[in-house]
Amino acid sequence: MASDLSRLRSPAAVQAALDEYTKLGRTVFLQKYGFGKSRDYLVRDPLTGELADSKAIVGAAFGFEHPDAGPLSAADFSGGSATVAPKLQSLGFEVLKIGEDWSADEVSETVAAYFEMLLLEAQQQPYNKSERNGLLRTKLQGRTKGSVEMKHQNVSAVLEALDLPYIPGYKPRGNTQLLLRQDVQKFVLKHADMVHRIVDAMEEVKLPAEKTFKAVLVGAPAIEVVAKPMPGATRTRVPRRVDYAARDESNRKLGRAGEQWVLEYEQQRLHWAGLGELFARVDWVADRLGDGLGYDILSFDAANKQRFIEVKTTNGAYASSFVISRNELDFSEEVGPAFHLYRVFQFRDLPRLYTLQGDLSKQLHLEPTDYRASFRRLVS
Repeated sequence: MASDLSRLRSPAAVQAALDEYTKLGRTVFLQKYGFGKSRDYLVRDPLTGELADSKAIVGAAFGFEHPDAGPLSAADFSGGSATVAPKLQSLGFEVLKIGEDWSADEVSETVAAYFEMLLLEAQQQPYNKSERNGLLRTKLQGRTKGSVEMKHQNVSAVLEALDLPYIPGYKPRGNTQLLLRQDVQKFVLKHADMVHRIVDAMEEVKLPAEKTFKAVLVGAPAIEVVAKPMPGATRTRVPRRVDYAARDESNRKLGRAGEQWVLEYEQQRLHWAGLGELFARVDWVADRLGDGLGYDILSFDAANKQRFIEVKTTNGAYASSFVISRNELDFSEEVGPAFHLYRVFQFRDLPRLYTLQGDLSKQLHLEPTDYRASFRRLVS
């Protein structure tokens, strides 16, 4: 029933089936839903890194998404490369042909090759991704160019989760092999000096060679929905001396350079909007008065309509995480649509920016990272 299979559209339903598979165990799960063991394809559970029978997972997931219809039986649809595998991949899950999972040596070679490219990227040294992909494949067991690229995207996802820089050309892709996550974490710990060199190079302040503001504004990243760890699951913690997002935020030299760039961008924006008379009223408040107001630059949308701009600058990629202070968050709520966050990224190469307008708490996933400790308890 291909039409029924097309109605499976929820990654959360697939994850619910995988959670049940883990809870019951393979034998009981297959018996419950009436499926045999997969002969060709397995799907990876992104929370545990373990592999599960792909067709059975799809059948059970259908029932989680459509409880009135119930799960699909083995006879309701065919499995394999034309049905189950692309369905699971379209929902963001990694599917493997049986016998083709990556070995520890292959993962180690891939991670090392990735970090070599990341160091060159951070130092702005040229390199050819295709050539390096081909060289790496000579050390692997018949992997395709596409599978190596996907593995590099997996490495980016692990680094992003660790708040470390990653190669922008390899957009983070989750659902990573547990062995890969462990290997990246071990590499970061074992090669701390190299990671520091990468972070230091990424923090270097270089003004853009060419200041052009045409076509620099892009749309903001969409909120990515990722699987939530199961209750009681232990969070992986990697001891490190590098917190890239925090260092990016505290790099005042980079921050000032970004604010100055935005100041000039705003002046150009007003000119393009036919509001040249407001040019001289744009105020770099953070430079004149210092931080603490909840915004950096005062600009305008009209003579009597203020635009409060908070600037966040990074040399990193489009979707790099950043730090928001409690003061900035509160101010965005207080002034509402008049607040604009300008996120400037890849600053030293070719700056781009996206903006978020209004209350930030309604547009971002906010994760508390620090707490102010005292011996005073506030009561209402």
